[in-house]
Formats: sequence, structure tokens, C-alpha cells
Amino acid sequence: MLNPLDSMPAVRRIETNRDNAYAFEITGHISAADVENFYGLLEGAYALHDRIDLLVKMVDNDGVDWSEISPDTTSEGRDIASKHIRRCATVGKSSGARYLERFFKPPSPVETRHFDTDEEMEAWAWLGASPADTE
Repeated sequence: MLNPLDSMPAVRRIETNRDNAYAFEITGHISAADVENFYGLLEGAYALHDRIDLLVKMVDNDGVDWSEISPDTTSEGRDIASKHIRRCATVGKSSGARYLERFFKPPSPVETRHFDTDEEMEAWAWLGASPADTE
């Protein structure tokens, strides 16, 4: 049970209409534990599907504790993700959303595209998926 003084996790999974389409909402300040949680959720997806599509929605993001995250962790996460993610849509106005788009820099095979907050439905359409609760 969460103590009212505990911070809420920054990463929340959004159910989708496709079993190989994954979506996450990332809210507020992102800690090293949140990054580890996000990587763990993705690793679970990779165990189920060789290739996935991914939507990451950034809401009220006010930064990431990069000093607490090992560059090796980031590099390993990118290498593994590049083998499993087909398309990655980022949604939001924050620098965190733009960072995720640049995370898969060439020669990565991941096709990325950034959408502003008011373009979220276009992001879903680009992936060929939708949130499960909108069907």
C-alpha cells in the first residue's frame, strides 16, 4: 500500500487494441527507478513479441535524474530496444519526448516520429493502434 507521502510511479502502461502495440504514459519527474521500471516493462514485451510498436506519452514532465542513470544502462537499453521496436511514437511538448525520439538515432532500424500533445490521435493512427478503452 502506498503511503500518501510516497511519490507515484512516473510510468503507467496504457492498454492497447493490439497485443504487439505497447503504450506508456510518463508523468512528472522521472527517477532512475522509473527508468529501470520502464526498461523492465519493455523487456516483458520483448519476451512476448519479437517486434513491437511503442507509443510514449509525456505528461507534465519536469526532468529526469540522468546523473543517477548509468550510461551503460542507457546504451544497453537502446541496443536491446533497437532489436525489438519497429516504430516508436513520442507524444508531448517536453524535452523528454524529444529525447526519446533522438534515443534511436541512426543507424537504428527503429522508425520514430514525434507528435505534439494535441496530435495524440495522429500518433495512434501512425502506429495503427488505439487505446483499448476507445474501441
